[in-house]
Parts: sequence; structure tokens; C-alpha cells
Amino acid sequence: MTDLMFIISRIENMMYQVTLDPVNRKGKIIVNISIVNESDFKTVISLFRQAIHSGLAVSPYIKIIRAGENIGDVTIEKGKVGIATACSITIDGVLLKAGIPVKPRLGGVVEIHEGKPLRFTDVLTYDSTTIDPLDVLMSQELTSVTDMINTGTGKILANLREAPMPARDKIEQVLDSLVKAGFSCILEVGEPNNDILGIQVGRDKLGIAVIGGTNPMAYVQENGLDIDTHELSILLDIEEMTHIDELKLESFLK
Repeated sequence: MTDLMFIISRIENMMYQVTLDPVNRKGKIIVNISIVNESDFKTVISLFRQAIHSGLAVSPYIKIIRAGENIGDVTIEKGKVGIATACSITIDGVLLKAGIPVKPRLGGVVEIHEGKPLRFTDVLTYDSTTIDPLDVLMSQELTSVTDMINTGTGKILANLREAPMPARDKIEQVLDSLVKAGFSCILEVGEPNNDILGIQVGRDKLGIAVIGGTNPMAYVQENGLDIDTHELSILLDIEEMTHIDELKLESFLK
């Protein structure tokens, strides 16, 4: 009999392997791999670009994987294209590398009203599920990323981690460096010992809410296109990735 492996174990294992230096923009980040039909590729990239420009992704850097190529344990089949995008757990890895003992707590759906996050409406804790919470919530079609992009009001995927209260200044320094490096996915940093977006944090802790890396995929799904996403897939060197605005689609459509 095989013991169940809760998703928190995989998250913590990958967090420790993150080597990203946001100041120099070098090192490894955690990526999600999405697989789409080759015929939908151009449309999917357009939707990803809209989501990224709307601030609903972890980073603007992506990597395209052609049919027949492998990435991690994923093989891209004929007629398909793979897209690697940054996973939000990368943020936890960078904080950990800076000496901040951060604890990922949960993934969920956050209600946004006129650009302002209000509260988590649905959550799954990382230590109570064997599947990535954002994958589960996306499959339940609980998001309204399209509305969020069009009106500034909707429901998006996000996750929450806790960190020690005395590390607040250091946390803000690290998050600032991440934002400057293009990782502008910080939704909210809570006050010590205060709820954050309706979620209670532990004593002498503060919460950090981060936009989920699977929002662009949810947007594609909401537009009726097939997309198969492998969250927390592998670690990838950020220097292998390209800013989505610098992507030359013609080279992938031959």
C-alpha cells in the first residue's frame, strides 16, 4: 500500500529548489506546463497576453515546447504545443532563499470588485489535498477571469502563505525586487495578526496573497478552448524563457 502524498510535500520539495535571483533575473523558477491544440496556439497566446497585461499572471515570461519535445516528464504529442509559465509557488521559494520561513497554506478563488480584492470565496488547504487546489477549483469553473479582464470585477485564482511577523521589512524588500523583475503578482500583504481577505492567520504571523499562475489557463478555458495544465511541473531556468511580448509566433507556426 502506497502512502498518500499531499500536495504540500511536493510544494515544499520544489520551493527548496528555486534559485531565482530577482535582482539579476537569473536562476531556476517553478513552472506550470499547459498543452493546447496547435490549431488554437495563436488564439491561446493572445488570451495569455491579455491575462498577463491585466496583471493576472505570475510573470510575463514563457517558453514554448514544440510537438515531439519533452519537458520534465511531459511529452508534447503531435498536433499539440506546450507552454511553460511561472508558478506562484516560485514566490515562496524566493522568500525561503532570502531566509524567510514561509508556509504555503491554501489555494482559492478571490472575489475582486472594481480592481480591489475583497475575500476568498472558496479555498482548499495544501495539507488536506493530494491535488493542486487551483487545478481543482479551475475544473469546477468557479472563476470569472473574462469578467475581471473586461470590467475589473470578477473571480480569480489566488493562493495564501504565512510568514513570521518580525520578517515584515525583509518580506517587503524581497517582494519589491520580485515586482521589479516582472513578478508583479502580489495581491495583498496583510497586517500582522490580522485576517487577510477573510482568512485568519496564525499568531504573530502575517498573510501574503499571490495571484495564481493558472489564471491565464482559466481564461482560455472560459473561452471554450481545450487546455491541459500540469501545475508545479518542473523547475526551469528563467533565461530559457522569453517575455510574451517578444515572442515571434511565426517561428512556432511553420
